[in-house]
Amino acid sequence: MLNKYARAFFTRVLTPFAAFLIRRGVSPDTVTLIGTAGVVAGALVFYPRGEFFWGTVVITLFVFSDLVDGNMARQLGRSSRWGAFLDSTLDRVADGAIFGGFALWYAGNGDDNVLCAVSIFCLASGQVVSYTKARGESIGLPVAVNGLVERAERLVVSLVAAGLAGLHAFGVPGIQYLLPVALWVVAVGSLVTLIQRVVTVRRESAEAEAAAAQDEQGQNNPQEHEAQGHEAQGHEAQGREAAK
Repeated sequence: MLNKYARAFFTRVLTPFAAFLIRRGVSPDTVTLIGTAGVVAGALVFYPRGEFFWGTVVITLFVFSDLVDGNMARQLGRSSRWGAFLDSTLDRVADGAIFGGFALWYAGNGDDNVLCAVSIFCLASGQVVSYTKARGESIGLPVAVNGLVERAERLVVSLVAAGLAGLHAFGVPGIQYLLPVALWVVAVGSLVTLIQRVVTVRRESAEAEAAAAQDEQGQNNPQEHEAQGHEAQGHEAQGREAAK
């Protein structure tokens, strides 16, 4: 849902910056790699220590590389399968680092095994949600559903909540509870999205198999009609011979 509107907005905003990087001779792949490294560092250095505000600031500075690299590729006319593969793969790495950082905090000084488990579920379900669509499309199905919570929603909800929760270190009371609430929201939303995509793939698979069976039957019918015609002609000839 956010992908549809936010991506278009930020693409327009970041186009001048992307053009600047192109003039400096920076490649889209370099931006992808640096952006992922920045997100991973911000998540795994700050989050396990409970420094959610500064971790979110660092991650936010790098997370927009996901839009910048694609913008650069389009301006250069270099959109490629390799670029799409690299971008998608490193997105999974970045997502894993963010929720892994939450899990490390709750497994350590955060001292909450339930929220540690919820963080791990968010990590795993996010990966599987992406996999279901990719796998469905790889076997020729459209997977015509986005679902309740896509990657953009997962990141926005979790990062905004983490950044605000980090203000507790600056004396803002009660705000630290936003992050647990956000993790539960992402976990439930990811589960719903996973179910939506699995159900959609099952329906589209059944429809594709039914359509293939009809096509096969349609191809066999002319041969069957031709065989029946030859058989009828044979009976007719036998009848004439008997009449003689």
